[in-house]
Amino acid sequence: MASSDSPRAIADISAGTILATVTIAAPPERVFCAITAEDQIPLWWGADDMYRTTKHTADVRPGGAWRSEGRGADGRDFNVGGEHIEVEPPHRLMMTWIAPWDGDNVTTVTYTLEPVENGTRLTLRHDGFGSRKESCRDHGSGWERVLGWLGDFLSKETCAKPPSVFHCRMIPPRPDFAFTMTEEERALMNAHADYLRGQLRAGTMMLAGPIADPWGLLILRVGSEAEARAVTDGDPTVRSGRGFRYEILPMMSTIM
Repeated sequence: MASSDSPRAIADISAGTILATVTIAAPPERVFCAITAEDQIPLWWGADDMYRTTKHTADVRPGGAWRSEGRGADGRDFNVGGEHIEVEPPHRLMMTWIAPWDGDNVTTVTYTLEPVENGTRLTLRHDGFGSRKESCRDHGSGWERVLGWLGDFLSKETCAKPPSVFHCRMIPPRPDFAFTMTEEERALMNAHADYLRGQLRAGTMMLAGPIADPWGLLILRVGSEAEARAVTDGDPTVRSGRGFRYEILPMMSTIM
């Protein structure tokens, strides 16, 4: 995979909106994990000569709170937080953004992740600055730096760390599901199959299919268990809230 492109950010101070983009040399599932997982954000968000995020907590679901804490190069502590509004792994994340250094004004950050030939096109939109032109301008340059840190982190990881293989067992809402599914559930399974075909095209899935017990088997080749969870959480069956779930088991070694 090619290295990440340089990020670009435009602050429209008249509209109070920031639009930033970057292409990252990693699949959407890995990028989504990096921008949401509690153990990931402290690994890349910051630089020693500016500030470092040292702790991140997140309940990654609509209505769930998130908070990042860190320390600046001058030794001062900082924090920023908010609430998740939309969570659609691995393609969309919308959340409020409330920063004390910005007067605790409530703004909205939206990440959109699209698969492209050389990885993921991440588009970030930060809305709600209103007439606070200087804040909008400062956040614009800040997001350009942040997306650069993210791209550098994932590009180095892609080059240095081979993907792992995960055995994912799909558990249906009831034992006799294969024989008792309704027409609505059958349509949901068609959406599930389309989703898995997309994972196959993206290179994150090796194979999938129904088996006797548990009901479905999915073999993923991704960078981490958190990334595997992002794939399974994005499955239309899991997102439907109808009781589907996955058990994820990392394979200790493989013969391929």
